[in-house]
Amino acid sequence: MFDWLIKSGKIVDGTGNPWFLGDVAIKDSKIEKIGIIDSSSAQQVIDAKGLVVAPGFVDIHSHADFVLADDEHPQILEPFVRQGITTMVTGNCGYSPAPVNPKTLELLKAYTAFLQSKELPWEWLDMKGYMNFIEKKGVAYNMASLVSHGAIRIAVKGFAGGPATDSEKKEMARLATEAMEQGVFGLSCGLIYPPGMYSDTEELIAVCRPLKDFGGVFTSHIRGSSETLLSATKEIIRVGEQNGIGVEHSHLEAFGEEHWPKIDRVLKLHDEARARGVDITFDVIPYIAANTTLLAVFPPWSLEGGVGMLIERLKDKEVRRRISVDVEETVSGWPPWLPGAWPHNLARAAGWKNIVIISVGSAANKHMEGKNLVELGEEEKKTPFDIAADLIIEEQGQVMALYIGVSGDMRGDEGLRKIISHPRASICTDAIITGRGLPHPAAYGSFPKVLGYFSRDLGLFTMEEAVRKMTSMSLQRFGIRDRGLIREGYFADITIFDEATVGEKGTYFDPAHLPEGIKYVITNGTPVLQDGVYNSKLCGRVLRKQR
Repeated sequence: MFDWLIKSGKIVDGTGNPWFLGDVAIKDSKIEKIGIIDSSSAQQVIDAKGLVVAPGFVDIHSHADFVLADDEHPQILEPFVRQGITTMVTGNCGYSPAPVNPKTLELLKAYTAFLQSKELPWEWLDMKGYMNFIEKKGVAYNMASLVSHGAIRIAVKGFAGGPATDSEKKEMARLATEAMEQGVFGLSCGLIYPPGMYSDTEELIAVCRPLKDFGGVFTSHIRGSSETLLSATKEIIRVGEQNGIGVEHSHLEAFGEEHWPKIDRVLKLHDEARARGVDITFDVIPYIAANTTLLAVFPPWSLEGGVGMLIERLKDKEVRRRISVDVEETVSGWPPWLPGAWPHNLARAAGWKNIVIISVGSAANKHMEGKNLVELGEEEKKTPFDIAADLIIEEQGQVMALYIGVSGDMRGDEGLRKIISHPRASICTDAIITGRGLPHPAAYGSFPKVLGYFSRDLGLFTMEEAVRKMTSMSLQRFGIRDRGLIREGYFADITIFDEATVGEKGTYFDPAHLPEGIKYVITNGTPVLQDGVYNSKLCGRVLRKQR
């Protein structure tokens, strides 16, 4: 007797092959049989006639690891399951909850505070301890973890600028090896953020060297997506090529209108690298805006020593003036790790009017959410820079912003269409939900938007290709081979949707609307969303890389 039977669905199996009609039987968390199956052979039946039965969607670039440790994470992260997500790859952009050096823990706490729904217990010292903590508490999603270069560098070197010494590189590589032994799937970098921005290429090569023995993948938020876009892309290719490891170019993009023409050249760099044998792929956020910390608008030297030191510098009138001049005038260049250099001046690339405050911690500044820095400057009779600086001081660095101008803007998204339709582009959210402020619309609608707007409405690719981009392609990247397909013997992570109505409902400035068309979500054989009703069950699993 099967546990569940999905009857009469249009099966899109995740390979990219054409759909076919059939039934899917589930038993003991796995897909037991696919074909024409008698309803009497199952304890419970889902009528999927007229609906698409697909593998559960995979968010290849998630920042949910800091919320998954919260007992209330099923409710906080509900928008993700509502858009069909069953698996998250966490630890991206140089942010992970481990390794922890007790001597630098306060720096790590401040570094990751904007990603947390509440103060973490920090009951672990390494990735094994963190994953065991999540496993013991129970988790609503499947979680595949990366260890981050940011956490490793903080553990070894704090927020000190400058290149790592040979002994520091050796210790970083040791910590990367230890994390790989504990079951992470690779290592991420966030090279526009401190402390990642202080590293040079040789440091990245050294810390990633152990990944080859484990089949680990190097993922990177590159140095910059504006002036340094091409050089930054060449850098991650070099790290992969020299170490013989896979590379994932995180949320490939061109930031700022003058840099959108570089998209063709970046894709050509990828093609040329693959022709040489470099295993490089990329993911993409299906939006023309990104969300990240407001700290990203400040120059590298001002962030040395951590968030606390930045705040002290912003309080000093003369130092603050120097920071302002750098923000307004510095043009990003290569190499970006030298003293005084800057890999990615976001304020210059986006323009102050395209930086929108979406989350603050205090009630006093709630009125700023949803407004750009030019608007706020006019209201407060301050410069946009002073608005940003004062917010960082008042909120102790915990401010989230929306940055508009990523491969397109409100007038058009042609650059984004070119990236997302590429056969090696997988889909991600990169969205941060903590229960505070306005989330990025990707938190509610990333996958439905791809199915509805990009696939069905624009016809950039078939529905089968859309599903491949959000399922098997992402899991194959990290060597997870028993999920991501509708296939007998695979874990039953399944999303059932209406292809005629699926789509997002939120907007950039009013994002918190559940999508349309996602009817059922099944994780490890257990329905968590049934005919639009979410039950918050903890039926996810902590996945570990097998050597």
